[in-house]
Amino acid sequence: MIEVHDLYKKYGKCVVLDRLSFSLKKGEVFGFVGPNGVGKTTTMRIMSGLLKADSGKVYIENLDVEKDSSELKSKIGYMPDFFGVYDNLKVIEYMEFYASIYGIVGKDAHKLCMELLDRINLTEKADSYVDELSRGMKQKLCLARCMVHNPDILILDEPFSGLDPGARHEMRKFINMIREMNKTIIISSHILSELSEMCTTIGIINNGKMIVKGTEDEIMMHFNAANPMKMRILGGKEEAISILKKDDRVNSISIEDEYIIIGFTGGVEDEADLLKKLIDKGVIISSFVREKGSLEQLFLKVTGRQEVLKG
Repeated sequence: MIEVHDLYKKYGKCVVLDRLSFSLKKGEVFGFVGPNGVGKTTTMRIMSGLLKADSGKVYIENLDVEKDSSELKSKIGYMPDFFGVYDNLKVIEYMEFYASIYGIVGKDAHKLCMELLDRINLTEKADSYVDELSRGMKQKLCLARCMVHNPDILILDEPFSGLDPGARHEMRKFINMIREMNKTIIISSHILSELSEMCTTIGIINNGKMIVKGTEDEIMMHFNAANPMKMRILGGKEEAISILKKDDRVNSISIEDEYIIIGFTGGVEDEADLLKKLIDKGVIISSFVREKGSLEQLFLKVTGRQEVLKG
């Protein structure tokens, strides 16, 4: 559906995209995560045909975004990270203006635009001026106008930015409704909790490169494999420590009361093997768990950041 190959983009001496590559299937909701200034917006603008890469290619349904931009225009809906200035337009005029760009005019345009406003609960604001709307309403309106031509792909750059919790809930509700229409959606954000709730796959970008990509479970399984393992020992603690010291997969051991905490480099099968060894030697274990991480911790780990921005 979407193939991004070796995108490279440089502004002056600053390399923003450094051979970035990834692919998306039809119907995916892809969360594009990364700190500010690492290439998310640049990538999305290239994917939308609004910016040229210095090198590399983007293909959508086997069409070259750069060479076949006119043909792809009807397939993509792009929501930028800024709204723009429309001081003298009413909400319905704003919607009908964008509909006209795609050849939808007159009664057909009015009907379509009112239906979209109804979906985002802005029908009563149809005759209000755009600049009178709250930030949350403007964000919803911007997303609604991306839908006027019924695109197959939605590219949403920071749709939750600056929204209060109530407005984020409304925006998430609308995106989930669009998701059910089998659209392919790319969402950039630094609000990781929002993406984990709605995205089928997540990719973390840093320094212009895709650091990790997959489903939340796939990413966390890989990430958690490096987390400490905690065992509660009710009997045979000395025997357990002796076994652990001889196991090459154990790189650290610490003791907290009846708990033994180990750094363990093995996967799920290795965990099962270690548990069997301990039980076979008469060690009485009441709990045996790998400590779980979170998307926020993963973000910190792979980007080297000291904090995660949250909305």
